[in-house]
Amino acid sequence: MAFKAFFLLALCLCTLIPFSTSEPRPFSVIGRVYCDTCRAGFETYATTYIAGARVRVVCKERESLAIVYTKEGVTDSTGTYNILVEQDHGDQICEVMFVSSPVADCKVPDPGRSRSSIVVTRTDNGIVNDVHHANALGCHKDVPLPNCYEILKYYLSDEV
Repeated sequence: MAFKAFFLLALCLCTLIPFSTSEPRPFSVIGRVYCDTCRAGFETYATTYIAGARVRVVCKERESLAIVYTKEGVTDSTGTYNILVEQDHGDQICEVMFVSSPVADCKVPDPGRSRSSIVVTRTDNGIVNDVHHANALGCHKDVPLPNCYEILKYYLSDEV
């Protein structure tokens, strides 16, 4: 019986080893920036992704809304960014915000897709992964593509 108790205690202690690290693990915030070629407000099969777009992670105190953390990133050739956030932001309000686009005719941010809320904490939320995915951020193309009517008809049709 003593052996079983010892084994159970050893098993419980082994599960705590990953939490005993002295250095906090950074969070990786990943997302994409796209050009809304039809000004639809969402991604379509005609959507293009923007390389070289700048985005920023911003965290604010929940009560005062004072900015306590910012970090910028740039998208790669696929329009994807990966920003390392070094610290846990507990009860703070954090979001990824669109900053700028290098595409001349796709610089105006979509008001509904210019920012995305993110959770950057491991405290009492059940999220155990270090990688956090943000919703895609979008910009409007200055002039929609000529085939946008067909594209939107495809997405907004009641028929399957």
